[in-house]
Amino acid sequence: MNKNLRNPLLSLSVVLLMVEIFVHPAVRMSAQADHNVSAGGRAMSFEIRSTAFSDGNEIPKKYTCDGADVSPSLSWKDAPAGTQSFALIADDPDAPAGTWTHWVIWNIPATAASLPEGMQKVEESGGIRQGRNDFKRMGYGGPCPPPGKPHRYFFKLYALDAKLEMAPGAGKKELERAMKGHVLAQTELKGKYGR
Repeated sequence: MNKNLRNPLLSLSVVLLMVEIFVHPAVRMSAQADHNVSAGGRAMSFEIRSTAFSDGNEIPKKYTCDGADVSPSLSWKDAPAGTQSFALIADDPDAPAGTWTHWVIWNIPATAASLPEGMQKVEESGGIRQGRNDFKRMGYGGPCPPPGKPHRYFFKLYALDAKLEMAPGAGKKELERAMKGHVLAQTELKGKYGR
């Protein structure tokens, strides 16, 4: 082989190998994490909403400890292909003692696209299981911050590739452990509430 060609070919091989190792996996992971693609090739975003409040806005008193303390209605769309169930964690990262868990719920059927307002505070209903919040109660416990600056509340929805074999009554940490390796996509809705 011509001596002058050998080095450029070697350099090109090294560049292609670096692209495969460093760039290709990152691009693939980013695409999988951020989008689901429809049969027509259109990118879709996994999204959660509520009729009770819009993202980043005030949570009405009805859904807090100062009101009826009922869970808000939630709906979602564009879950990724392969979703077998959904799980949801609602928490407050601004609590004085550290992140405070308000709701853990899992094994929501893959066919579901919503949760109604005022979910019953029971361990299991129709296959959907709920756990204990940091108030040490079953099901939803609404915002109840101390007086002062409003707190942020995150409703995080996970699309999972399996149903979870976990007993009702578990807490957030147990749910997070059970979900490990099964999360296909995540979306969240943020609200705020102050007293």
